[in-house]
This record gives sequence, C-alpha cells and structure tokens, in this order.
Amino acid sequence: MNTEDKTQPTFPVKLNIRLDWSEMDMFGHINNVMFFKFMQASRVNYWEVSKFDGDYKTKKQGPLLVSSNCQFRKPLFYPGNITVEARVEFIKNTSFGIEHRILNDKGEVCAEGHDVVVLYDFNKNETVTIPAYVRESIEQLENRKF
Repeated sequence: MNTEDKTQPTFPVKLNIRLDWSEMDMFGHINNVMFFKFMQASRVNYWEVSKFDGDYKTKKQGPLLVSSNCQFRKPLFYPGNITVEARVEFIKNTSFGIEHRILNDKGEVCAEGHDVVVLYDFNKNETVTIPAYVRESIEQLENRKF
C-alpha cells in the first residue's frame, strides 16, 4: 500500500551529524565537498538499516555507487548539527536510487542529493539482480511498493 503523500515525500531513514570545525572552508562555511561525505554517511546508514549490505560477507555481493549529485540550497555553518534524510526513489532490476535531504538545525533544506546504486558481485565483477527479500525489506522500510 502506498501511503506516501506525493507532494511531500517521506524520508524514513534519518542520520544526525554534528558539524566539525575542520569541515569549514576559507569562507567560513562548511565546504561543499563535505555535503558528499554527509550523503555517503546517509547512504551507508540506509544500506545498514535496510539490510541491503547483508550478502557482502557471505557472497561478496553488495551495493556499489555508480553516480551521485547534489544541489546546494543554503550554506551550513559551524557550530551546528544537521540531519541527513534518505529515501529510495526507485528500484529497478539491478539498481536503485536514493534521494537525500540535508537539513540544518532549523529544519531548513540546505541540499538535495541523488545517488544511483547497483548490486554488484565483487567476485565476478558484474552487476546482479536485486533479490526479492532486499526489495521487500526496502518496501517495508519505505512503507510503499516499487
């Protein structure tokens, strides 16, 4: 059942991060490269929460990032805290998309990012089909069907 409001998507996985002084650039705001680090932390957190990375130790199959982009909306400043929200946008045969939102401590959207990830067999060096149980786990977490 799809309970998602089409105008305001829900983000079921959230990660709180404290901004660090070392992440600032010479202009006194958090360097744009750090936004990709925050999205990486969010992406890995999503994999862990959804169990998407569960077959890596036994089968050497796991997620592999193939693309990432970020739209910067507002600067971030130290000191501060952010919340990085994540949701799956789509699931295909061997890939899926993750949407990220980076919110400052006022709850304002400071950046929006999009990743495409494939399920990869590191022994065979090729993409593999996303198993039904992984799709079901993501659908349960997202509370919607893909």
